[in-house]
Amino acid sequence: MGFLKKMSFFGKLFGGKKEDEGPTPGEAIQKLRDTEEMLIKKQDFLEKKIAEYTLVAKKNAAKNKRVALQALKKKKRLEKNQLQIDGTLTTIEMQREALEGASTNTTVLESMKNAAEALKKAHKNLDVDNVHDIMDDIAEQHDIANEISNAISNPVGFAEDLDDEELEKELEELEQEGLEEDLLKVPGPTELPALPTPATGAIAKPVKPQAKKVEDDDDMKELEAWAS
Repeated sequence: MGFLKKMSFFGKLFGGKKEDEGPTPGEAIQKLRDTEEMLIKKQDFLEKKIAEYTLVAKKNAAKNKRVALQALKKKKRLEKNQLQIDGTLTTIEMQREALEGASTNTTVLESMKNAAEALKKAHKNLDVDNVHDIMDDIAEQHDIANEISNAISNPVGFAEDLDDEELEKELEELEQEGLEEDLLKVPGPTELPALPTPATGAIAKPVKPQAKKVEDDDDMKELEAWAS
């Protein structure tokens, strides 16, 4: 017994033959499918033989009972065998479905594990605090850009020199000047209408204004007299 243990130890130490690890999930699934196909073919064969024995039993039921009974016995035996195959197929199908599910889960978990390792590798050189600092810098630069845009869009040194009260006062003065000009432009009467006489009630003809001219001539004569 001690010798066998030593041999086993040295076999492992110097790379002895490894124990059989068994088939892979894919190989096991394929083996179960092959078995299912074989059992289904056997079922089809039994189905045909059962139909043949049933026909023999019918034909000899009245003529030859011994042959009919032998056919029925074989038919019953084949039907029993067929039921066993049905149960075996159900078991194999359940086992295959479970193995396929386990294989799928293994594949999914392996993929998720690889994705987790890749994600971990991608985040290896990233730090949460650094990310927050970068986002703060981006927000700050956006604020600076907005301030610059607002400063550029406003006219420099123009809006501050204007006073709303002065502008309103100047506007009122302009409105007043406009009203006065409109009043000066209104035409006045150059002639007065003639009044009717008490006797006839006829309208007298308008008299042309000559008094101003006579007065001017008199003033000129007086100035000439003073000058002589």
